[in-house]
Amino acid sequence: MMVANRLPVDVTIGTDGSTTWTRSPGGLVTALEPVMQRAQGAWVGWSGSPDVEHEPFDNDGVRLVPVTLSESEIALYYEGFSNDTLWPLYHDVIAPPTYHRQWWDAYRKVNRRFAEKAAEHAARGATVWVHDYQLQLVPALLRELRPDLRIGYFHHIPFPPLEIFAQLPWRAQVVHGLLGADLLGFQRVSDAANFVRSVRRFTDLTTRGDVITVTDDDQEPRQARAASFPISIDSRQVDATARTPEVVARAREIRAELGDPKVVLLGVDRLDYTKGIRHRIKAFGELLQDGRLEVPDVTLIQVASPSRENVGAYQQLREDVELLVGRINGEYSHLGKAAIQYLHHSYGPEEMAALYLAADVMLVTALRDGMNLVAKEYVAARTDERGVLVLSEFTGAADELLGAVLVNPHDIDGMKDRIVSAVEMDPREQRKRMRRLRRRVLEDDVATWSRSFLEVLASVPSHAGAPPSAASRPSGTAGPGSAT
Repeated sequence: MMVANRLPVDVTIGTDGSTTWTRSPGGLVTALEPVMQRAQGAWVGWSGSPDVEHEPFDNDGVRLVPVTLSESEIALYYEGFSNDTLWPLYHDVIAPPTYHRQWWDAYRKVNRRFAEKAAEHAARGATVWVHDYQLQLVPALLRELRPDLRIGYFHHIPFPPLEIFAQLPWRAQVVHGLLGADLLGFQRVSDAANFVRSVRRFTDLTTRGDVITVTDDDQEPRQARAASFPISIDSRQVDATARTPEVVARAREIRAELGDPKVVLLGVDRLDYTKGIRHRIKAFGELLQDGRLEVPDVTLIQVASPSRENVGAYQQLREDVELLVGRINGEYSHLGKAAIQYLHHSYGPEEMAALYLAADVMLVTALRDGMNLVAKEYVAARTDERGVLVLSEFTGAADELLGAVLVNPHDIDGMKDRIVSAVEMDPREQRKRMRRLRRRVLEDDVATWSRSFLEVLASVPSHAGAPPSAASRPSGTAGPGSAT
């Protein structure tokens, strides 16, 4: 069973009140679909729309169990505590977190609802995989309801150092919630170590390396492990998409539409303050000012996908970025040839692959990122073994993608030097680096990630002998209405 904030399908409400479900194209869904189908699996999650109530239903061999959230709960649990408290806190307080007790109360309430849904539909002794920071209380709540389950948890974003995590008023409750899992997966070794340090500080539990001995009420002591499982992408699919004649032709067309510049720089991000978009654009503007790069020889494409537009910090970020882009374009653009092509849109996989192929230099300058899959997508799309990846040291991808040009995005002068060296890099050096990058990305794909996590989780001793809570005992064994 998967438990995530969102279902793998999106719901559309028609004018007549009818509901239509469309499968999400995300890499997580692609990786886990075969596993879920083989295991008669179920997926618990929110539909993405407020106040939509729907009975569980089957889709492509997977049982989907919708969780209903009201508009108020979305505002308090999701936009509030998840994205205005936890998100900035876990990303090194790049923006100040906001602490409201009513947000925390909503977070607890919604996490319990997810746990109850999972407990109701999980088969006896099932394996349940909980995902991400929106649901950190679910593992312990679920274990309380169903001690017979084998529970895994994966944290997709950074887990902060102890000194930062300690700011959270409900730090002990969050640690306790996560320790309901048998296996806790993190993007980086340092993230797992940060969690273990928090366990030592805010509990009296015994730790040895990455193993924590947990003593649940009325249960035998058990061991929970916190380890690194760096996530990846469906790299073979990205590679195949980038090889299609249509995408190759579109990449040439993009460069022609830009006026055939000598060098195309590319940034692709959600419009989020963690992504370092302002720092990147500032560095590019100064390179133009210094005369080290010149329009129309060089242009920057910045794709900034809309994100969390109801959150004030994101509204301010959009204003700041668009003001900065406008100033640089006003000073350095030529007639019909902009210094920066700013695109506040989301694009499909074919257009993204074409953009990656069209770009000579990929700029990934996040201030803090759990992994950053855009960096891996760029590498997977470079079937020509050309192009240069400029990558922030503060991404999980920097631990894996040896061959990228690493930058500290807070060091504007240093980033300017790295961008220029990427622009001027010899084609032979580009090919050497890209071959190394592609070997890593194509070998360690998202299927490898999911398989490695689930294999370790499967090695955990079974809890099937433990009796489930009477209030949450499943109605039957594994089958259409239950999951492993």
